[in-house]
Amino acid sequence: MEVAVYRDGILFKRVTLDGLASDELLPLLLELLKEGVSSFLYTSGPGSHMATKICYTLLKSVEVLKGVPFYAVSGFDLNGNEPIKALGKLYFIKEKENIITKKFQEAVESSFVMPVRLEHLKVLECNEPDYHIAAVR
Repeated sequence: MEVAVYRDGILFKRVTLDGLASDELLPLLLELLKEGVSSFLYTSGPGSHMATKICYTLLKSVEVLKGVPFYAVSGFDLNGNEPIKALGKLYFIKEKENIITKKFQEAVESSFVMPVRLEHLKVLECNEPDYHIAAVR
């Protein structure tokens, strides 16, 4: 997982977390709060449900407990609208404004890139996780 820190909308530093988000993200968020971070931005999906849930839960907790707001962007805004791994051979793809799943026989490689500037990112109206596959019952 990669975390980027911005000052005045310009990339200031990148932090790569090699371990599990559930272990490493909270200590990093607390460190960033000590450094004076005034808000957070995360990708609300589509993608790994577990990682999205962990990020959302931690950011919501920080917002409630510390009063630091957080916002969301689509994962497609950080990977050039390439397919995003869903489950098995299924991938999320964006067709116009709709997100659907499509099966690919071969693995699709895509990478997420933190932009140098935030001004071109579209902040979503809702910061809740954006799930496109129903939960297993």
